Amino acid sequence: MTMPKNIDIKEIYGCNVFDDATMQQRLPKKIYAEFKQSLLEGEDLEPHVAEIIAHEMKEWAIEKGATHFTHWFQPLTHITAEKHDAFINPQKDGRLLLSLSGKELIKGEPDGSSFPSGGLRVTCEARGYTAWDCTSPAFIKEFPDSTSILCIPTVFCAYNGQALDMKTPLLKSMEAINRQSLRILRLFGDTQTKRVITSVGAEQEYFLIDRETAMKRMDIMFTGRTLFGAPAPKGQELGDHYFGIIKERVLAYMSELNEELWKLGIKAKTQHNEVAPGQHELAPIYDTTNIATDDNQLIMEIMKKVARRHGLECLLTEKPFDGVNGSGKHNNWSLNTDRGRNLLDPGDSPHENRQFLLFLAAVLRAVDLYAPLLRMSAATAGNDYRLGANEAPPAIISVFLGDQLTDVVEQLVETGRATHSISGSVLDTGVSTVPNFKKDVTDRNRTSPFAFTGNKFEFRMVGSSQSIARPNTVLNTIVAETLSEAADILEKADDFDTALHDLIKDWFTQHSRIIFNGDGYSEEWVQEAARRGLPNISNTVDAIQYYTDENYIRMFEKHGVLSRTELQARQEVEYECYSKEINIESRTMVTMARKQIIPAVIGYKKSLAEAVITDREAGADVTVEQDMLRSVGTYLSGLCKSVDDLEKATNKAIVIEDKKQQAAAYRDTVRPVFTEVRENADALERIVDREVWPFPTYDEILFNV
Repeated sequence: MTMPKNIDIKEIYGCNVFDDATMQQRLPKKIYAEFKQSLLEGEDLEPHVAEIIAHEMKEWAIEKGATHFTHWFQPLTHITAEKHDAFINPQKDGRLLLSLSGKELIKGEPDGSSFPSGGLRVTCEARGYTAWDCTSPAFIKEFPDSTSILCIPTVFCAYNGQALDMKTPLLKSMEAINRQSLRILRLFGDTQTKRVITSVGAEQEYFLIDRETAMKRMDIMFTGRTLFGAPAPKGQELGDHYFGIIKERVLAYMSELNEELWKLGIKAKTQHNEVAPGQHELAPIYDTTNIATDDNQLIMEIMKKVARRHGLECLLTEKPFDGVNGSGKHNNWSLNTDRGRNLLDPGDSPHENRQFLLFLAAVLRAVDLYAPLLRMSAATAGNDYRLGANEAPPAIISVFLGDQLTDVVEQLVETGRATHSISGSVLDTGVSTVPNFKKDVTDRNRTSPFAFTGNKFEFRMVGSSQSIARPNTVLNTIVAETLSEAADILEKADDFDTALHDLIKDWFTQHSRIIFNGDGYSEEWVQEAARRGLPNISNTVDAIQYYTDENYIRMFEKHGVLSRTELQARQEVEYECYSKEINIESRTMVTMARKQIIPAVIGYKKSLAEAVITDREAGADVTVEQDMLRSVGTYLSGLCKSVDDLEKATNKAIVIEDKKQQAAAYRDTVRPVFTEVRENADALERIVDREVWPFPTYDEILFNV
């Protein structure tokens, strides 16, 4: 019997992070003070400060077993990139020095043309730069069978300064919302706050399956999801997996995952089984948005790495299995001052909290006016399989406020005054041994794509494999814009109190259509949303077009977040990415059908035909065998025809040069054929002998951990 594993969390937490405490401990006081001042003032780092920080960072990393360093950045791929350089510095006398210069810390030079750039970089103009993000701490990546790597978080830009990554616009959006929030706070007499920070907690859903089983399926290997598969006899209908007892093998995985994350200072807090068999969730405590984004990238990477050590495969795609829930990433977003105040906390009497009501009105206005942008920020080929499927929010953007805040909004809209706030009542279970307690002031709505949850908004549309940089860049920027509008009005007002009251009332009135507290899964809501004039953008290709809406371009440029050229480039990248993902799925589907399913079914059909002949010669009733033979033949013919159709459609789509037209072709002519191919193949799976079927089925995958 093995003993339970003991982990001293306080001892290991943050041990592989060159964080503020480590810097304060290792740097000379003057250098540390200069570094902090440069961060506070947004000034360039002095060369002598960078040299000393680089030296101490290198010494610390070597003590941790590192031999190389890398500029760790986030290109337009939703994953990270790195190039490892050793600390070695050969000397003329043949000796080796181990060094990391201030220049190497601050600046790197990867090939800009080898990453998706939407035309910003080409092979003949390939130079790209990485630059240290001083606000996100460096960290150590450990590997069981190799030396460690010092990772320095960086931005990634082209030779002309255009952003080639996810981090740069995110940081700019954080600066934008900080500037506009401070304008609002100054109007309310707050002269002490120096910075307003957006914070995020990203809940990460994922599937764990047996790796040996997974590697027997080409679709999982190439696409991260199953393209074929009849439902298992049991799915999620009993509700016995959600919050159920975690299997020991999974718990061992979670234990090592937590240990790895805690070492990196990632505040992994909650773990549990999700709704679908084999599905789980990890939720960290919130952090500053850019750090939370870095952390989520690491979480996804480490989830996969640790899974393989346990003989498991971690699937982060949005819809790995048909017929059970897919995976999302709930993005919990809030606004906080550097003095610890949450600007989205309504307090005990929200009807009297004018500052909160203004920020709330600004968020509602932002979500209503820029709903297509928010939808675009969560648009991927994989997420299209999940959104609106009665397991995730619909493609229609709406805001859930709950009873208390909705009542305050309605009072202001209908009477011009809000005189009271609904308060939480006491929950009495009726069991004498269970203590009574005060309930929250409102229920929770899991069907809402953008829900207020007490002191933050939960954006639930984001896909599980996505970087959270894009949705948070959009969210920060659109709220910065509406706060800017509010500040422009109120700064010119002769009577601030009257102007504030009128602005809040007007914005609640204009944008109350975005508030919906009902069932977002219902068909009635789709019809009601249409009556309200809310956009219903059902697919990624339609969503991507909003990158280059003239009003949106002006907004992004106004706040210095993204230029017209950068937005056009991102649009091009997203169209191309969509086409490539559907193309890979199509090619995989054709290959599996032709090289695995069809040969196996032909063999099975032959054995059925032989059984019919043998039984008939013996004088036995062959009705069952003949019926099966006819069914197999019918579905096999349908499969062969649909596979041919799929290949033809794919070959036509791949030669289209215009990226938007190509993406539309993959959506309209390729993807619909997936259904025909799958229906025939899945029907055959239900008939053909398990021993003959060429790869593991859903019951073998979902219930084999």
